[in-house]
Amino acid sequence: MGGAVGWLPSDVPMSFILFPGTRLALALESLAGLSVGDALGAQHFVARVDTTDPPPAPWPWTDDTEEACCLVAALGEGDFDRDGFADRLGRHHDPYRGYGPGAVVMLREIREGLPWPIAAAAAFDGQGSAGNGAAMRAAPLGAWHADSLAHAAAQGARAAEVTHAHPEGIAGGVAVTVAAAVATAGRLDGHRPALLRTVAAHTPEGHVRDGLIRAGRLRDVGEAAYELGNGARAMARDTVPFAVWVADRFLDDYPAAIAACLRAGGDVDTTCAIAGGIVAAYTGLAGIPEDWLAAREPLPKWLG
Repeated sequence: MGGAVGWLPSDVPMSFILFPGTRLALALESLAGLSVGDALGAQHFVARVDTTDPPPAPWPWTDDTEEACCLVAALGEGDFDRDGFADRLGRHHDPYRGYGPGAVVMLREIREGLPWPIAAAAAFDGQGSAGNGAAMRAAPLGAWHADSLAHAAAQGARAAEVTHAHPEGIAGGVAVTVAAAVATAGRLDGHRPALLRTVAAHTPEGHVRDGLIRAGRLRDVGEAAYELGNGARAMARDTVPFAVWVADRFLDDYPAAIAACLRAGGDVDTTCAIAGGIVAAYTGLAGIPEDWLAAREPLPKWLG
């Protein structure tokens, strides 16, 4: 997974034990934050969103939420069920939910029986995807594994590899998984964690981790979007450091985190989904405005 940066903590000891029912409850709260952020962020492409006067319901969610629901449905004891996850992605993906063309092709191939390792490796002329797709869905997995950041990082990589064979795409998934685990652990331990520093310590070397380290010096939303990117390229490297910076900056204020992503522009539904999933892992459902949660399109019935 890559060594820790010298001045960064390599792990954080946990003082709690998570049982299966608790893990699922934490993952579902993170999913709620992810899906509300995704749905409200997607409204921004229709008309500029003012969080003090949000648009009328319903707010349809996008591929970010659909893939996150597939991930949550695949959660269980032990290693992440990659075959089950790939099967769900193939069966449930709706191309009209905003999937990129590369994802549509890959998921159709998986649905038609191509093994996911082959489909993922063949993407982008054999380079694998370096996009932000693994990151956009990852927060609930981190909430599930909040009792071990090292395990969260390992499972984040396993989940990312189902669709992303490029190291940067995998690193994006790892970073967001760890961020949500750190946020959840902080909630359960009763302290506000040093999110950016800890996430960088568990993220493999490369552009994503470099961005996370640079993010620690930034203080303003506009500056952060300019220096780190706002997801406009839909790459992990220009999406994840900014979204994690937002979550770190507004960890106890879900509406402010979403407003910051909206203000930055770019791939707004995805930055809102990532930041929203991390922040909700810290605040729980109580941090999400009730009217926002009610305005979000209901999650798919197959989630259970």
